Amino acid sequence: MTATDFAFATDFGCGTDSASGTGNAPATRTGSDVVTAPATGGLRHRVLARLRDDRGSGAAAVLIFAIVFMALAAFVVDGGLSISKRERAADIAEQAARYAAQDIDVEALRNAPPGSQPVINDADCDARVKDFAQQSGLDANDVAGSGCTLARADRVEVTIQLTYRPVLTGFFYNHDIVVHGTAAAESVTGPAN
Repeated sequence: MTATDFAFATDFGCGTDSASGTGNAPATRTGSDVVTAPATGGLRHRVLARLRDDRGSGAAAVLIFAIVFMALAAFVVDGGLSISKRERAADIAEQAARYAAQDIDVEALRNAPPGSQPVINDADCDARVKDFAQQSGLDANDVAGSGCTLARADRVEVTIQLTYRPVLTGFFYNHDIVVHGTAAAESVTGPAN
């Protein structure tokens, strides 16, 4: 073994004892002499002790990243679900408002002078909105929470309630989320053909 090989082996704690030629004692090199270090507290012992101390640190990092990933996924998935449910409630509200505004007094329209606006049966507005909500497949609580907020002879405004349960944030927030959609409709006639 040359002096260069010995210095390289010493860096890893694999040196040989120059007097006996055994490979158990780590050695250090000072100048051109090779000095044998004691067997305890050597570089190899320190490296192995350090490796033992860091065991499990990768598992902790993986656990932290998994929690962060699940939190971000929950916000993305449930945020998208919330937007979708709000849009659905708004769509049902628009249709329910048109459905309620179509309930016009046909006899009054026939007897009115030409060009008159039809009169909406505003007394039936709430019942028609609840009927439309039920036909749209909403559950009983959502149907009960839906209805007319304004009913006049020329205009109706409705609100639709829609309840849903979050998918991923349900692990942390164990309650239903209620969204509302509102819309208005007016009774307007076009020119006679």
